[in-house]
Amino acid sequence: MEKELANLRARVEQLERELLIARSSATPAPILESAELSTPDLPLPLADYRRYGRQMILEGFGLPGQLKLKNASVLVVGAGGLGCPALQHLAAAGVGSIGIVDHDTVELSNLQRQILHTDTRIGWAKALSAKAALSEINPSVKVTAYVTSLDSTNARALLSQYALVLDCTDNPQARYLLSDMCSELRVPLVSGAAMRYDGQLCTYNLGEDGPCYRCLFPRPPKPETVGTCEDVGVLGVVTGVIGTLQAMEAIKIIVGMNNSRPSLLVFSALSTPPFRTVRIRGKRIDCAACGSEVHRRDKIEETDYVSFCGGNLPDWEQTGLVAGQARISPQDLNETIATFGTISVPFKLIDVRSSAEFGICHLPSSENIPLKTLLKDPARHVPLDPSTPTFVVCRLGNDSQIAVEALRKVAPSGDAVIRDLVGGLRAWSSVVDSSFPVY
Repeated sequence: MEKELANLRARVEQLERELLIARSSATPAPILESAELSTPDLPLPLADYRRYGRQMILEGFGLPGQLKLKNASVLVVGAGGLGCPALQHLAAAGVGSIGIVDHDTVELSNLQRQILHTDTRIGWAKALSAKAALSEINPSVKVTAYVTSLDSTNARALLSQYALVLDCTDNPQARYLLSDMCSELRVPLVSGAAMRYDGQLCTYNLGEDGPCYRCLFPRPPKPETVGTCEDVGVLGVVTGVIGTLQAMEAIKIIVGMNNSRPSLLVFSALSTPPFRTVRIRGKRIDCAACGSEVHRRDKIEETDYVSFCGGNLPDWEQTGLVAGQARISPQDLNETIATFGTISVPFKLIDVRSSAEFGICHLPSSENIPLKTLLKDPARHVPLDPSTPTFVVCRLGNDSQIAVEALRKVAPSGDAVIRDLVGGLRAWSSVVDSSFPVY
């Protein structure tokens, strides 16, 4: 037994010596250079796989979807409440080329909802401010800023450079112009609107049967019925919701994930549920923009869209709805109130803004009678004593003129002193009392 163990130990030692010799004489495996280990011809820069990876792993999106975004070009008209969130998401998603059209400048009152702009860029052109913000979000995206207003003379040159357009404006003239030009160029148009607590979204000129804006609204609304965010207000989050949805629709169209069935998305922040989708009609054969040739209207470049929409709203401070003797300047009203207070002469100061606005700020001794309430029964608000002067104020000097007209018509005496404040409380703050809030 001991002899066998000794033989086995000797055999193990011999095998270990042979293994050592074999290892020392073996040819080492080749070390590959790093270039030989990398994947050749990547369709995207390596960093883009990390930047866009969360959306690239989605079924139906993948690498092809990201490449479509990279090669896409989108023009956003308006860098305000709708345009800012739309631009933010388009750039973050990797849309290769983005154009921004806006002639306006950044103001403090914009920052509540126009989230690309900052305090440090107040006074900048909005298009340039938005471009600066996008360069920080995604420096690989090409962004072109057009500091100009859109009109019939430059619309074709601007829109023809892009494959998709977002309407982030807030006036009928721009909506009709954008729709007409996109229809002629066969470019999809994603249009959004937001006001107060509500918003809506619709895509025009999509596919063979997709309607244009004129198909749904052949005639523009009356100018006096068109409100703006400055006039009626808007919750900043509402513009964020609609602008984000505009970006979502644009991405779906680019990637090819959209539903081409015509529909209108309606959003109301105070409703339950807040979203509602309404089916809309398809293209009209007799449409003046996208219908058959016999129904087409004049060339876009020859169309006066301002006149078509009823003209610009008049500057009531300059033109005046009421005669000059029925108006009073901020300086004169201030002196009159001071004088009447000193000699104890009674007077009536009516503020026709909404109760919400009156609660923000108001002049001492003013009485809040919202315009709608006053117009229902003007005679109720005329002083019984015709010698009692009545002064009417509002925010900008527009509604106060309407109120004065109504009060003068029912005043028992033609000699009654009923006047409106020229320029409204904004002018009061500018001329008389700079500590009075402007909103």
